[in-house]
Amino acid sequence: MAKQENQDEQGYKARAAALRLLARREHSRLELSLKLRQRRFDSGLIEEVLDEYEEQGWLDDHRFADVYARQRMDLGYGPLRILGELQQRGVHHTPECLDAMTDEDWCAVAIKLRERRFGLSDLDDDWDTKVRQARFLNRRGFSASQVERALEARELPEG
Repeated sequence: MAKQENQDEQGYKARAAALRLLARREHSRLELSLKLRQRRFDSGLIEEVLDEYEEQGWLDDHRFADVYARQRMDLGYGPLRILGELQQRGVHHTPECLDAMTDEDWCAVAIKLRERRFGLSDLDDDWDTKVRQARFLNRRGFSASQVERALEARELPEG
């Protein structure tokens, strides 16, 4: 009898912990699973809670991916970095907001980021500065062609 009560109590604690985490921000299933494991809940119980929360719509990897990608886009990160970070969080699909962006859109984001951080000066004669800015944009997750276009830009794109 005591063992059943202990399991019920653990289930309650696992559900409460998961709900508290989801109340703060969206999580992917993998993130939530790892956080519950850190709290030393049983793997079977964790899977049961996560399945239940997915059925209820409280846990949704598609919603998480969309929210996460939009936040990272607003912070000036490129598509390669955002997709890589999503994969690290257990999301292996591309959110709609990233699919909607064209290469032109990403180039515009890279140009705006470069302008905000460094200005849009001519870099043809300053190899060191050009390399430094290229590295910065690469680390932010822009492709080589997007970085190249951003480094060639002399004015902000319209729109």
